[in-house]
Amino acid sequence: MPAKPSAKPAAKPLWKTSGSVIHRRGLFARSAIAKGEPIIEYVGERISKAESSRRTEAQELKARKKGGGAVYIFDVNKRFDIDGNVSWNPARLINHSCEPNCEAIQTGNRIWIHALRDIAAGEELSYDYGFDLKIWRDHPCLCGSSKCVGYIVARRHWKRLASILEKQRKPAKGSAATTVPKGRKAAKAVRARKPA
Repeated sequence: MPAKPSAKPAAKPLWKTSGSVIHRRGLFARSAIAKGEPIIEYVGERISKAESSRRTEAQELKARKKGGGAVYIFDVNKRFDIDGNVSWNPARLINHSCEPNCEAIQTGNRIWIHALRDIAAGEELSYDYGFDLKIWRDHPCLCGSSKCVGYIVARRHWKRLASILEKQRKPAKGSAATTVPKGRKAAKAVRARKPA
């Protein structure tokens, strides 16, 4: 059984859990948060790389069959990862955004979520999940940002993803165009394709 974090929580956390338009639930700023301020530690079960790979593959297979995502694993070092899919890790509820207001910062073997900019009271907390391009189809983005690329992929892959999407939109000679929806439309399309 994994150990719970030993650090004592602040008298009143900077965040609160509430309903989210991005993905059912999320974390929101309880009060104004200054740029650079640590908000919450991302905690969980410390697991080996082999176990991390096994859990990630199992979750991706489940997501392809039933829809959804929910991989909560953070890379820590060459030997271990943190699986944050535990009830005592509220940071797992922070949603992805293509225009995030937070970032995950690793210090030693600990991961903290910090404010990328000043955050207003009541604003939903978000960070870039940084997913790899090879699984882009499995993760439509619902962040609603004007900068949304339609899928949850790391910023370094945006240009390549745009190229892939453009090629899929252009029809081959003598065929109809393939439409690749963005954002909320993409999520609906993925749900529509899921097997019964």
